[in-house]
Formats: sequence, structure tokens, C-alpha cells
Amino acid sequence: MTLPFRGRGFFVLLFFIMRIPTLTSILILFCLSGCSQDDHHNFNAPHKIPIDPKRWYELNNPVTTGVDELFNNKAQEKISTGWGKVLDSYDIYYPILEGETMTIDSLEMFDWEGTNEKQPTTIYAILDDWKRVPLAEFTGMRYNAWNGPDPKHPDVFALNKPVSHIRYLVINTWGDLPGEIEFYGAYTPPKPSTPFVKKPAPLKNFFGVNAFEWDFEDPDLPSQPDPKRLAGIRNFTGIRHYMDWEKLEPEEGRYTFNPATKGSWNYDTIYQWCSDHHIEVLACLKTIPPWMLNTYPKDEQDNENIPMRHGKDPADPSSYIEQARVGFQYAARYGSNKNADAGLLKLVNENNVRIGLGTVHYIECDNERDKWWKGRKCYQTGREYAANLSAFYDGNKNKMGSGAGVKNADPSMKVVMAGLAVPNPDYVRGMIDWCKEFRGYKPDGAVDLPFDVINYHFYSNNQDYDYSKNQTIGIAPELSKAAVTAEKFLQMAHEYAGDRPVWITEAGYDINQRSKSKVKLIKNKSALETQADWLLRTSMLYAKAGIQKVFYYELVDDQTNSYNNFATSGLIDTDRTNRPAADYFYQTNKLFGDYTFVKTISADPVVDRYELNGAPMFFLVIGDQKGRTATYTLDIGKAESAYIYSPKPGSDHMELVKKKIINGKIEVAVSETPVFVTGSEIHTNTTIRK
Repeated sequence: MTLPFRGRGFFVLLFFIMRIPTLTSILILFCLSGCSQDDHHNFNAPHKIPIDPKRWYELNNPVTTGVDELFNNKAQEKISTGWGKVLDSYDIYYPILEGETMTIDSLEMFDWEGTNEKQPTTIYAILDDWKRVPLAEFTGMRYNAWNGPDPKHPDVFALNKPVSHIRYLVINTWGDLPGEIEFYGAYTPPKPSTPFVKKPAPLKNFFGVNAFEWDFEDPDLPSQPDPKRLAGIRNFTGIRHYMDWEKLEPEEGRYTFNPATKGSWNYDTIYQWCSDHHIEVLACLKTIPPWMLNTYPKDEQDNENIPMRHGKDPADPSSYIEQARVGFQYAARYGSNKNADAGLLKLVNENNVRIGLGTVHYIECDNERDKWWKGRKCYQTGREYAANLSAFYDGNKNKMGSGAGVKNADPSMKVVMAGLAVPNPDYVRGMIDWCKEFRGYKPDGAVDLPFDVINYHFYSNNQDYDYSKNQTIGIAPELSKAAVTAEKFLQMAHEYAGDRPVWITEAGYDINQRSKSKVKLIKNKSALETQADWLLRTSMLYAKAGIQKVFYYELVDDQTNSYNNFATSGLIDTDRTNRPAADYFYQTNKLFGDYTFVKTISADPVVDRYELNGAPMFFLVIGDQKGRTATYTLDIGKAESAYIYSPKPGSDHMELVKKKIINGKIEVAVSETPVFVTGSEIHTNTTIRK
């Protein structure tokens, strides 16, 4: 019985209720207030196709989604998929896994709250031939009832004919969804998935930093690196170079590098210095140049717009031809291919042609292409960004002509996807599924993906990317969702992206105590000391998680004394002297940069074992922000003495305490500042304090 409380019909019904016996009236009123088709619905009916709720992902910006509630056997609840969406109408995808098959012959949708007759939700199947076949339409016009696929015949649940050979189920919606969806038919489960196995990276990979060309060269004398500035760079093992497109291509089709026409920066010498000092460069090509920006109306001009001319289709790889060309020019110069075609290079100064310098091995295609807070002009869906990457990577599989695409200049240069502002692995799943459709598969059966590294940003704070909460302060990495998010990205890379490496190219904390990203002041520690503790602990957390590289935001404050988010996240001071965080990174890398994570021995305090050629190093810390301390009995093995290293602000060296081991064990004082313990001395210039 479905008698919704809508319109005049309810009052007419009441009129008749008043004229029939009391008991009958009570029964009818009871049904009006609570009865529905759902009261007798069998959620475990035969031939119901099992749906994994967590497998759905949406092509929109929220980091969390309520789509899984469509399949939780609770029909009478309002489904919300988040607020502040960039796209009003969007697709929600459900991939069919390897070995999995389904033939859908009927479906049911429960109509709970909300109507959407003019903007219906539509369910599709994408078939093996990529044809999109409509299965059902939902308008929400029958309150408190189960509906079939055709709103004109809502009590008919069968499709006109069964649908087989399905690659994806897709829900297109404007936001008003059913309370529950059920599919019926024949089903074969997928093949068992292989377990994810961590591949630890050496600790030296976790001490990178974001920087600009003026962090290497004096703007007043930009022809050569400035020794004073270089002193600060030496603390780090990697540089993510924020590289504005306009510096490389100030006028369309004419490129500059050494010097750059805008700013006279000398990129050749910057990159050569980094190469000579074993500092890995990730070149982050970002923003759009003025000649492209000027194609937009005045009220839409933002240099972080989608990197294409105004009016182009963001889903079409050819819209990104200009960015594909600058990527080719850059890779031909700084990559390792000495046989790149010099005839395709178009420099402002033709005498400045150089090929295969071999100083840059990684290039990032833009930055935070999911800029939801700037609106549609700056936001790409995962599928749109995949089209962008396809052009940038290899000229959309060489369909864009000569001189386009990084790989066509240097096949060995690695393309890193843009770091995601919203750390949601579902964005990458959208990229991968576009590639399945439009780039296809390699001979070995792997999806032909136009990126070599997966990349996201994560700032640990008390909002934890739940935008229903109000961010007020940074929090210690162990208390945030940093580890959980890393695990999700690594699992996604394993299941869908051939175990591609996962990087984090922005993380950090402010020291200004009015910032909403500030570190907490803990007992007698300064903000700088807590920042150092938390950043080093962040590196160790990601090394343990299986992340492959980390770059911190950033080398020097954006605005010293500002309370804006990320304005005071610098790891060195504006006078180029070290803050404690830089000291900690330098000291840890010098002593333990080649060690890799092996296993966790204790969770509280954290005790992790690292090794180098079988020799152990133990990392100990309390992962908290209360100023707690503890004593831990460490089993260090057969060594005679233990060497306890403690990071020291204002020094190139850690403090070292040597202790006699008794029966293979020692007592170690543990706090929220990490310590490192070995069974033999690491031979550096460290001064031993006995």
C-alpha cells in the first residue's frame, strides 16, 4: 500500500475514514503513517546481484561520498553525496572486475524523499564495445514505494530485455537519488585479487621540498646560482620546482631556458647543480601563459585555469596541444635522450639549442587540477585530466603530430600526475577508466596509462579532509588520516594501476599560531621544534606505509608573520639559515638515508626496524601531541653497545649517546622527538657524549 501524504488526496481519504468503523480507520491511518512496499521487501531475494558499495566512485570533487548507502539494505534514508560540488550533474561509476560477469534482467529503486522529474537520475550499463545503454530512470514521483526502470510503468521491474557484456554500471544524477537500488539477474563473481605487497623506499626519498628558481638564484643576479641560497637547498634530497609555463614559453611557439626571457633565470645551471649534488628534481609545470589566458573573458581569467584555450573541450586530448608541445621542448633539453630531433626545437635564441642534458628525470603535468574551490574553469574531472595527460605524455599516442608529448622527446623521462588537492584515490580511478576506453591496453594486458607516478597532497589537520568539519589546527601525523589515506592510494595503485609508485608532493605545517594549519605548542617546545618533530615523523610514517617519495611545502615562508594557511610553512628562514626541520632532515639523511623499513615492533611507543645490508636501525617515538614520555626496553641483538642518536636543532650532527647492552637489551627514553638506535656507530663527524 503506497499512500503518500501529498496534495488534496490525503484530505479526501480522511473524509471517507471518518465514515467507516473505528477499527478500520485505525488500520488505515496506521498504514498511512508507516506502511510501504518496503515493510515486506526481501533484501535477500533470489537472483539479486551482489554489489560492493565501496567500489562506486563519482566524477566530482568531494573526498567522501554517500553512494555506498544506495546498497546497504536500508531503503528509508535520504542519500547525501556531499556538499559544495563543482558539477551539478555527474556520473558515478561501478567497474566490473576481471572474471566478474553480470546479466541484468530487472531492477528496483526505492522512492524515499525528494523529487527530480525535470532532472532525473539515470542508470546506464557500459558494454564491452563501450556503448552506453540506458537501464532505468528515476524521478522520485512515487513516495515510499519501490519503482521499476520506467517511471511510466513503475510497478514493472523487468527490463525490456536482459543486458549482458557489462564493463561498468553508471549512475548519472543531479543529486536526488533513490533510497536503495537493487539489480537482479545472473552473476559470476570476480577472480580473487592478489594481495598488496609494500615495496619500501630508502629514507633519503622522504626529504624533498618545494622551491622556486629564486630559491637558487638572486633575482638581481639570476645568471648563476647564489652560494648563500644553495646552502639552504643542501639540506634536502629532492626539489619540486614550481615552474610557471610562461617562463618557458613567453610567446606562443618560442621557448626559453637559459636565460628565460621572463626573469632571466638560468635553468641549465640550476638543474646541473642539483644533479651534481644528487638532488632529484621534479619539474612541476604549472599555470597557463598570458597568451593563453587572454583567450578567456576578463571575468574568467585565472592563470590556474584548465591548460587549454577558452572554448575548447576539456574531455578532448587535442585541446591540450600547446601544453604537449612545451612538455616536448622541456624533455628534449633536460631529459636523457641525446638523439632528440633538434629540428623540432624552437627557441627564441636559436644558438641556445641543447639536447639530452640528463639533469631532470621527472616532470609533473600541472598542479592540483582538482581545484574545486576555483570553480569549473579550474577544475578537471579525473577523465578530463586523463585526456590532458594523454596529450602531455606522448601526444595522445602520437596522434598530435611531431613535437608533442614528453615521451616523444625522451622516452625515459617519467611523467608524474598533478598532485591532488583533495586526496581521493577515486579521482585516479576516473583517469584509469578513461585510459581503458581511449588508450586501450598494452600487449601484456596492462592498461596504457599516460603517467608513471601517482601523486597527491596531504596536510594533517583536525579537519582531515572532511569538509563538514571546521579546520582550526594542524595535528600530529599519527593522529590524522595520513596513514589511512596512504593505504587507500597504494591499494588503488595495486588494484587498478599496475602498482605504480605513489608520491606525496605537498605536506607541512605553519608555525604562525593564528594559522589554521599551525602546529600545536607542546609543553616547553617552540613551534619550530614541534614543526621539526612532526615533519620528521611524517617522513617516517610514509616510509613505513610504502609511499615512495615526499616533498614538503615549502623551502621558505610565502609570507613571514602571516596567519594565512600555508604562509609560514617554511623549512628554512628567509635569511637562508636552517630551521630545526631542515636540521633534522639533513641529519637523518646523512646517517640513515639508505636504510629501508622492515617491520613495526611496537605501536605505542612506535618502534620500527629499518635495515641496511642486514644491519638494523631502530626508530622510536611517541606518536602523540601531549608531551608524553616513556621508557622502552629494546632488544637490539648481539651488539655489545647501543648508539642512540637524537636530532639536534642548530647543528649538522645528531647528539649521540653510547650505552652498554645487558643481555641484548637496553632501556631507551622515548618522547615525541624521534630517536634512532643502532648496534654499531655510524661513521660521521658526530661527537659522542658519554
